[in-house]
Amino acid sequence: MMKTLDFEKMNGLVPAVVQDIDTKEVLMLGFMNQDAYKKTLSSGRVTFWSRTRQALWTKGETSGNTLKVVSVYTDCDNDSVLVVARLGGDGACCHTGQKSCFYTKEETAV
Repeated sequence: MMKTLDFEKMNGLVPAVVQDIDTKEVLMLGFMNQDAYKKTLSSGRVTFWSRTRQALWTKGETSGNTLKVVSVYTDCDNDSVLVVARLGGDGACCHTGQKSCFYTKEETAV
């Protein structure tokens, strides 16, 4: 049964964090509208809403670096999604060629 997400809080979108099934590393953050969420659940491939192109895009459709859905979790407020996935292709999830989009460490005071 598909959980009802609150797409209205962010004007039709929910943040979707993608985590690697094997390493537990956060790979990327994207946004899903209702169609992207439904397609992710039905196809088993992570699909996002591109805010730039104003269109659906399935990760890996051009790069070959796919994200196969293992499981999907919604948060307690029903306004965010965690997708646990298996990374396919050459192992780079980020468009820069890095495995994760989160590879730049900021300097902090702590």
